[in-house]
Amino acid sequence: MNAWLQMGILALIMASLMTLGWRWQKRHNNAGIVDVLWTIGVGLGALLMALTGDGAKTPRYALAIMGILWAARLAFHLWKRVRGEDEDGRYRQLRLRWRGNQWKFFAFFQCQAALVLLFALPFVAVAKNPRDGVTPALIAGAAIWLVSVAGESLADRQLARFRQKPAHSGKTCREGLWRYSRHPNYFFEWLHWFAYVALAWGSPIAWLAWSGPVVMYIFLRWISGITFTEAQALRSRGDDYREYQRTTSMLIPWFPKSTPSENGAS
Repeated sequence: MNAWLQMGILALIMASLMTLGWRWQKRHNNAGIVDVLWTIGVGLGALLMALTGDGAKTPRYALAIMGILWAARLAFHLWKRVRGEDEDGRYRQLRLRWRGNQWKFFAFFQCQAALVLLFALPFVAVAKNPRDGVTPALIAGAAIWLVSVAGESLADRQLARFRQKPAHSGKTCREGLWRYSRHPNYFFEWLHWFAYVALAWGSPIAWLAWSGPVVMYIFLRWISGITFTEAQALRSRGDDYREYQRTTSMLIPWFPKSTPSENGAS
């Protein structure tokens, strides 16, 4: 199937899905559903490109399996938070800033639909890959995918376990992977997109797969990820989070810096 037709079909699916999501948030006063639907949309994009692409079967099958499993895990994790917690602080701030204007929320949801198309571009490259069979690139892609999904799952579980304890209210998680990165879940999410770069190796448009990790890093670092998350953390945790920023790597896991008291003790 022609890539433009593939993207057109995905655009119609996402516009409809995000419209339903917008209606849901209007009834439940919780815009966090947009993250769930965005994740589902990316998974659907991977499946659509895999089913309708004209490349070899093996990379397309791998794309379908990886995309759907990644989306299912993350969407379920996000849905549990949406159903079990109050609206995320990032979206509460938008609600206050926009004074509850639903047309602005509708535009926001449709922008998220458009972003799914952007993140589907690596899938187009994989679906055109003519190299069949178990290649070194396929093995590398599977390995990257397994490490990144396992790492993101572990980071999510560690944070959820930390938040369950009432004594940790207003405190910053520094346990497990969160000791080495302020956003280990974001790091592994970013790493995950390199799996599709590997799967696209040999495709006539393999370069297009690099849009995944590049665009994801830009969004995480400067647009919708770390910037909004840390602004909310500073509002809710204040000095404790400022100290965490000072001692802990922002994204890529690394050993934490010593605190002043530790330096004095040494």
